[in-house]
Amino acid sequence: MAPFGPPSYLADMIALRAAAIAALLLVSSCTQPASEPAQPQPDPTVNRLQIQTPDEIDVEEPPPPPPPEDQPTTGADQIAANNPTDAKAMTDQPADQPKTLETATFAGGCFWCIEAVLDRLEGVVDVESGYMGGNIDNPTYKQICTGTTNHAEVVQCKFDPSLVSFEQLVGYFFVMHDPTTLNRQGNDFGTQYRSAIFYHSDAQRQTAEAIIKKIQPKFDDRIVTEVTQASKFWPAEGYHQDYWEKNPSDRYCNAFIPSKLKKLGLER
Repeated sequence: MAPFGPPSYLADMIALRAAAIAALLLVSSCTQPASEPAQPQPDPTVNRLQIQTPDEIDVEEPPPPPPPEDQPTTGADQIAANNPTDAKAMTDQPADQPKTLETATFAGGCFWCIEAVLDRLEGVVDVESGYMGGNIDNPTYKQICTGTTNHAEVVQCKFDPSLVSFEQLVGYFFVMHDPTTLNRQGNDFGTQYRSAIFYHSDAQRQTAEAIIKKIQPKFDDRIVTEVTQASKFWPAEGYHQDYWEKNPSDRYCNAFIPSKLKKLGLER
């Protein structure tokens, strides 16, 4: 038997350490919230993107289709045609009636960061982190992090279109993340971190596509944001909801979220 010497021992140790480092790098972007990512980098969108404010995006949303000829456009119009007194009663209803809300769903890296921005926008009344666009039902965060389910980390919000338009939300979306990095935002990489707009109507699809066409010249690289019809939304685990509000000292969040809020003028 050949004697056990230092050269063989050192070679084995170096090989083992290299393998361990490679494994750690592979899973670093999918750690549970209790774990802190290694050496977070500054938000890459702050100085890189040429769009500095959502106001630079001014694409008008498509108008609604016209109503059929000789047909009242709303229930109130129908009542007015038959009974003007009842129509007046409808218009005199209290102003604090429940408002019609719309839904928007965005993916652009870690959902903690997207949620923190959308939650501060006037007109956004509810935000929820979750998963969309995958091939299994009721996925877990652990499954998402494998990158094999094809889900994206998304934030779905309910908003009042009389206070904030879908176009404005898309404007904030393109300023808060880098839409030119495929399946990656900063330290987070994998298909679950892809850039995507999941539309809930044809009007939302047209608006998203028009905005991408308008802003593409402002970027050196091609915008890779998907514009995909919304599918089943799966809410994320409870500890992901309002994550930054509940964990204001989290190192990962503080490496990215404050710079986004400052850039967008949403600091409190």
